[in-house]
Amino acid sequence: MARKVTLYTAQWGDMSLETICSKAKEFGYDGLELACTENHLDITKISPQYCDHIKSTLARHGLELFTISNHTVGQCVCDRIDGRHKMILPARIWGDGDPEGVRRRAAEEMIKVGEAARMLDVNTVVGFTGSPIWHLFYSFPPVLPEEIEKGFHKTAERFMPILDAYHRNGVRFALEVHPAEIAFDISSACRFLKTIDHHPAFGFNYDPSHLGYQGVDYVAFIEIFAERIFHVHMKDVWWSDVPTKAGVFGGHLPFGHRDRFWDFRSVGRGKINFEEIIRALNRIDYQGSLSVEWEDNGMDRKHGAAESLRFVKEIDFRPSDVTFDSAFEKT
Repeated sequence: MARKVTLYTAQWGDMSLETICSKAKEFGYDGLELACTENHLDITKISPQYCDHIKSTLARHGLELFTISNHTVGQCVCDRIDGRHKMILPARIWGDGDPEGVRRRAAEEMIKVGEAARMLDVNTVVGFTGSPIWHLFYSFPPVLPEEIEKGFHKTAERFMPILDAYHRNGVRFALEVHPAEIAFDISSACRFLKTIDHHPAFGFNYDPSHLGYQGVDYVAFIEIFAERIFHVHMKDVWWSDVPTKAGVFGGHLPFGHRDRFWDFRSVGRGKINFEEIIRALNRIDYQGSLSVEWEDNGMDRKHGAAESLRFVKEIDFRPSDVTFDSAFEKT
């Protein structure tokens, strides 16, 4: 095994930190990627003492902490806010629901998340940005190019203070490239990097499951953004080889529905070619952890988490330190 394997805790938010630590150790994980939830990492309680408590809890279970994540609050920094966001936000961020107030409070909290990372001795925060232009992803009625350009600049304007604060704290932000974010494929990721003038605190949480079913070259993503791969999610996705009743856009069907063209699957049970991912990560000399984000509506999560760990440890390998035919060279 070349890298440490961690479990992302968002899908286990109903468990206490003590319980998920115990479970992760039982499964055999090396550490955790802690989600900023009330049960795992409560941002309202951030203090040196609280962070010491979290670190000591993990240490007691023989686990390491590699990164922390806050996707839901990050989503609301740049999004077009509506009633859906109330379901994913704590009341302190939602407030009275006024969109500008929600975005402002979300940005303030994301800065606090960076401060929490520093106190927890981790250097990467994973999350979302949201997008003021995602609703324009399909260009009909026709979308004017300046509308898209304005959306990229608006996102940069809102997120730059967060990135500046992270940079001052020695922390990096890793955007999970994902539909509904300002960057959802290689093209949009390149464009946003250019818009923020390649800010040193900004990079990516590489998650192939959000790229594969779109038809995006998820292996090329690693090499194009080699210096910006700050974190890696091991997450799988399945897509159909034949036409389905609901295509790539989902047909408004829930995850797990048999008529969908694509769906998330437990690691190793979808169509992502993880061996090519490992080889690409080796080529760019990625030394970070591999974090299992387990999502599969058709499988028990405890079974899936244990099985995913075994798969990741089996598929990961160190690059060779010699060329295969070097033994034939004359000395």
